[in-house]
Amino acid sequence: MTDWIGKTFTSDFGWDHLESLVDIGDRMAGSPGEREAMELTRDALEAAGARNAHIDTFEIQGWERGDSRVVTDGTTQDCIALPRSPSDASSGEFVDLGYGLPEDFEADLSGKVVMVSSTVPDHYERFIHRREKYYHAVEAGAEAFVFANHVEGCLPPTGSVGTEESPVGDIPAVGVSKEVGTRLARRFEGEAVTVEVDCETPPAESGNVHAELGPDTEDELLVTSHLDAHDIAEGAWDNGSGTAMVVELARILAEREDELETRVRFIAFGAEEVGLVGSGHESDRLGDEREHIKAVVNNDGVVFGRTLKFDTHGFDALEAAAESVGDQFDHPVSIVPELVPHSDHWPFTQWGVPGYMISCETAGRGRGWGHTFADTLDKLEVRNLREQAILLAQLVVDLADDEMEIQHKDEAEIIEALEEEDHAAGMKITGDWPY
Repeated sequence: MTDWIGKTFTSDFGWDHLESLVDIGDRMAGSPGEREAMELTRDALEAAGARNAHIDTFEIQGWERGDSRVVTDGTTQDCIALPRSPSDASSGEFVDLGYGLPEDFEADLSGKVVMVSSTVPDHYERFIHRREKYYHAVEAGAEAFVFANHVEGCLPPTGSVGTEESPVGDIPAVGVSKEVGTRLARRFEGEAVTVEVDCETPPAESGNVHAELGPDTEDELLVTSHLDAHDIAEGAWDNGSGTAMVVELARILAEREDELETRVRFIAFGAEEVGLVGSGHESDRLGDEREHIKAVVNNDGVVFGRTLKFDTHGFDALEAAAESVGDQFDHPVSIVPELVPHSDHWPFTQWGVPGYMISCETAGRGRGWGHTFADTLDKLEVRNLREQAILLAQLVVDLADDEMEIQHKDEAEIIEALEEEDHAAGMKITGDWPY
């Protein structure tokens, strides 16, 4: 009964797939590299023993990086464009808004180039997403947006702007390192600054990779990740690790298929980094059939830390199942019941579908090396992938049990929780409020 554990402790299947993904180089949504990642993942799921491995394609707004710069009095500061920034140049008085909390944008910012940090204070009750800060700046009349990393190491951060209705943003947006941000604030506060972004925005194609195991039941579990990554790095942690986990889980569960009492569908989504486009496409495709999703087990940012973190979105049964797996293996797990309205569980969970956001415990708030040049394979350990795969494989088997009941939530319950946890206002300003 435990042979699968020993095999997993010696398996290189998921890790080999991770190496294949990072060796592609650029997996930006809509790029040839993302297409290669889809094909490699489809083939890996088939090799793992999953059935009906295929790619479902869809059209997206493409974005291709050119040059960008922050031009000050006689100097040019290093920066990188934020994906889906418009190709434009804007000038204005430079203003450092610090953390970029909602109240920091209450002033009239017309004619200003604003800079905000990539983090929030430790005492602040929630993390504020980059896009929320961007659209606060847009609403306040800013001419351009500068996103400064809070992590040392000369690492400018990336991350998309834009909305579902207007995929290309309103004002030019760039990321700068902590060091450049500190220099800008010290030397150029109140001075004239120009932000220039060159890019192309052609139509493009992305896709989701599907496969399945288990009986042909009406209900199903979704085991998911996203396979795209930002073009500036290997995307090892975000989210090569999650997709490697999905194919490793497929390998394990193919050997344990007779224990599955509910169909398990594996999906590696495309175009997550530009607005959850792939998972949104699948959620829309299912429509009312979402009621047959027993749970979404979404892997986004695993492996980097040793302790798995389960955001459970207030679903008590999901919390109990994660705790049970930790108890079964005498292994620590971290459980957070609050909502996370980001990543590929959300297009389902926003409609009341039970969903996990599974990542790992890390030091501090924010992405760390994620969304920077430093998101590379050397930061990850095969040990963590193997240990976490054991826990997550057992979790899926437990969730697939016929006796495991997981109640969906009403839309009103999700709305109430979003308002209580102070997500609603930010989601409305970013165009992510679907209700």
